[in-house]
Amino acid sequence: MSRRLFLVAVLVLGTVLGIRATTPPAPMGADAPPQVFAAGRAMADVRTIAARPHLAASPENAAVRAHIARRMAAMGMEVHETPFTAPPASAARLVWWSGKKDFAPTLTNVIGVLPGTDRSLPAVLLMAHHDTVGGSPGAADDTAGVAALLETVRALKAGGAPARDLIVLITDGEELGLDGAHHFFTADPLRAHVGAVINVEARGGGGRTTLFETSADNGAAIARAAGAIQRPAGSSLAVYIYKVLPNDTDLTEARDGPYTGYNFAFIGRPWLYHSPKATPEALDQGALQDMGAQVLDLTRALLRAEPLPGKAADVVFFDVFGLGLLVYPVWVGWLMIAYAAVRLVQSARHGSDVKTLAVGAGRMLALIVLAGLVLWAVNRISLTPDQANYYDRLAAIPRLEVMALCGGLAAFLLTVGTRKPMPAEMAGAALPLFVLGLVLQVFAPTAGYIVVLPMMFTAEAIAAVRKDDAKSRVGAMISGAVILGYMLSLGHQVMQGVGPGLPVAAVLPLAMGSLAVLPLWEGLRPRTARTAAAVLLVIAIGTALTVRLDPLADTVPVYSADK
Repeated sequence: MSRRLFLVAVLVLGTVLGIRATTPPAPMGADAPPQVFAAGRAMADVRTIAARPHLAASPENAAVRAHIARRMAAMGMEVHETPFTAPPASAARLVWWSGKKDFAPTLTNVIGVLPGTDRSLPAVLLMAHHDTVGGSPGAADDTAGVAALLETVRALKAGGAPARDLIVLITDGEELGLDGAHHFFTADPLRAHVGAVINVEARGGGGRTTLFETSADNGAAIARAAGAIQRPAGSSLAVYIYKVLPNDTDLTEARDGPYTGYNFAFIGRPWLYHSPKATPEALDQGALQDMGAQVLDLTRALLRAEPLPGKAADVVFFDVFGLGLLVYPVWVGWLMIAYAAVRLVQSARHGSDVKTLAVGAGRMLALIVLAGLVLWAVNRISLTPDQANYYDRLAAIPRLEVMALCGGLAAFLLTVGTRKPMPAEMAGAALPLFVLGLVLQVFAPTAGYIVVLPMMFTAEAIAAVRKDDAKSRVGAMISGAVILGYMLSLGHQVMQGVGPGLPVAAVLPLAMGSLAVLPLWEGLRPRTARTAAAVLLVIAIGTALTVRLDPLADTVPVYSADK
C-alpha cells in the first residue's frame, strides 16, 4: 500500500472523526424510557415557553414563569418565586428593548426544590434563565436550558428520591445583567444550602454542548464529570480561553462562592443568537438532547450521598471525539515534551545537517505567516467599510469557515506542499511548534495539550517513518488521522467562537494538522500545487465577497438591525 493511499486514509478518517466530534447525538423521542433524557419530551416545554419573545418584566414573561412553576409543582417540587427590583442599568436596558418609558420593573426568580432523603447534605443547584432579549423567542437562549432542566428533574424523579436536595433556579434578568443570579447568590438564604452548581446556556441554536467553564481548582470536579458523562464534550483549553475572554453567564455570580461549578453551552447555528428567528422549529433537537443527557449524567453523580467534589489542582482534560474525557495532571505534559524532544532529536540526527533542519523550520514558519496573512486579507475583503454588524457576521460563519479552509489549504500548498520531506526536515518543521508547546506548558499548562500531545504523537510518527515500512505507515496513518480529526473539530470550534472577528486563530489547528500529515506527504509538482492554490484562493476571495455584498441577514436581533 503506497504512501498516497495511506495519506488518503488519513484525510478520510480525519474528516470522519472531525464530523463525529462536532455532531450532537440524535434526539430521543417522547416514548424513550422514563429514566433517560428525551429531547422529544423537553420540546413540549420549548414550544410553550418560546412561542413568542418574553422579555423580563413583560406579561409574556409572567406567563412563562407561571408555566415553569406549574411544571415544577406537578413533579412534586417545593416551588417559590423571589421578586426583586431591577438595578438602574438593567431598567434602562428594558426601556430600550421594550419601548416603554418610566417604569421600575420587578424581576422574579423561579425556584423549585426536589427533596432528597438526607436534607442535611449540601444541595446540587441546576440553573438556567427564563428571560429573553427583546424581539427573540429565545428557543435556545435559554429556553433550551430551562426545558433541559425540567426534563432532567423528571428523569431523576423517575429513578426515585435522590440522596441530597436538588434545587432548580430559573433566573430572571440574565440578559439584562445577570440580575437574577446576582440576587440569589448575594441575598437568597437558600444559597447557603448549595454545594455544587451546574449552569446551562446557549449562544446559537445547535451543535455539541460543551463543558467550557468550571470553578477554580477543578481536578476533583473534572474527575467526577469524567466518570459520569457518557458522551462528553469539553476541554481545559475551553476553560482557559473562557477565563481570558470578557464574557459572563449566570455562573459568574457563583464563581467567588464555595461551590463546585460547571458551565455547559452550545454555540452551533450561531446565526440564531438573540435572533427573531430563534423559534422552536429552528432549534437543533440534537443539541437539546446533548445538553440534557450530559447534565442528567452529571447531576445523577453529584446527587449521590458521597461527598461533593472539593478543591484539587487544575487538570488537563478534553473529550476524545465524544467517547470520553481524557484527564491527566499538568505535570504529565512535561513527560510528553521530553519524549517528543528525544524522538525529534533522533530524527534530526538521521542523515541531516543544520541546513536541512532550517529548511523544515523555515517552511513551517512560512506556512504560519502566509496562512495568517491570507486569512487576514480575505477577512478584510469580507468586511464592509463600517466593519459589519456582529450578528450579521455570525450568520456568515459557515461561509467564513469555507473561506478560512480554502485560504489555509492554499498556504499549505504554496509553502510545504511541493516537497516530500525527509525525517530530518520534518523534525525541523516540528521545531517552531515544539517551542510553542514548551511556552504553553510553562505559561498555560492546562491549554498546552493542544500542541504538546499532538507533538508527541507526530514526533513518534516522524521517527518511525525512517523505516518506510508498512508498520510505520500504519502508525503514521493512525496518529495523523486522530490529530487531523481533532484539529478539524478545533478549527470548527475556533471559527464558531471567534471566527467572525479573528479567523487567523485557525492558523494553529492548520499548522498542527499540516505537521501530522507530513510523514505521509509525497509532495506535489510545483505547477500543480500553484494551480490548486490559485483555485483555492479564488474560492476564498469569492466567498469573502459574497459575505461582504450580501444584505443584512434577517436573523440579526431586533435591537441590532440598524447597526
